[in-house]
Amino acid sequence: MSSIVVVDDDSDIRGLLEFKLSAAGHQVTAEADGEAGLAAIMDVRPDVVVLDWMMPRMSGIEVCLELRKDPSMADIPVLFLTAKAQESDVQRGFAAGGNDYVIKPFSPRELSSRIDALLARTPR
Repeated sequence: MSSIVVVDDDSDIRGLLEFKLSAAGHQVTAEADGEAGLAAIMDVRPDVVVLDWMMPRMSGIEVCLELRKDPSMADIPVLFLTAKAQESDVQRGFAAGGNDYVIKPFSPRELSSRIDALLARTPR
């Protein structure tokens, strides 16, 4: 079982991801803003983080940059799940340290496959 922290201010998306990822056998922690998400990530030290970009209190980009500054969390895979769909947005997400990028609206099945791929590439 892998642990995943989902940080998204949309309660419908959080609920959907909690349901789907839990049903796939993952332990899921979900938070509604960047600041709470960063605190949860530091507490849980998950195997994967799913981050929205545009959130109150702290953006997903800011959360990712904070993770990459901390050597103990710098290698946690981050998947951006966002409505920011411009090519420059994708580039910025990867430049901030994201490992994958999925644009909303999204397929829950594809997202689950992307998370599985991140987990498979990450040494434990």
